[in-house]
Amino acid sequence: MTQTAWAHLPNAKHIDWVLASLKAHPEKWEAARYVARNAAGDASWYAAWTAARNAARYVARTAALDASWTAARDAAWDAANNAAKCALLALVAYDDCAYMVESDIDEIKILAKLGDQRALLLLPACIVFNELTKASIAV
Repeated sequence: MTQTAWAHLPNAKHIDWVLASLKAHPEKWEAARYVARNAAGDASWYAAWTAARNAARYVARTAALDASWTAARDAAWDAANNAAKCALLALVAYDDCAYMVESDIDEIKILAKLGDQRALLLLPACIVFNELTKASIAV
């Protein structure tokens, strides 16, 4: 198995999942982006993106984290999906947010409406995760 530039991060498993699901189900990510933006509002989304980007820059003072963010971002950039980029940014910037991906969508929507930056950025990932989980259970 190839070692990724972000393998040492606490959220590496979730970063890998975002990239794999984006590649396998880009349509789900596109749909989730609209649901998340409608739930949060563009101004809140932009504020969360800016705060997470600044947090990532702050902790990116170590070369390893900078390389991790660059590699993960570049992998998602190819798919040109803002929802996945936001999820990756949150997973790199905030060590304590991976649980949100697997959380109940309504709980994450509430946190997003309350202005939780991690929830705002991870809401699309939560939506996609729940859809894929339900689909695999139904099979």
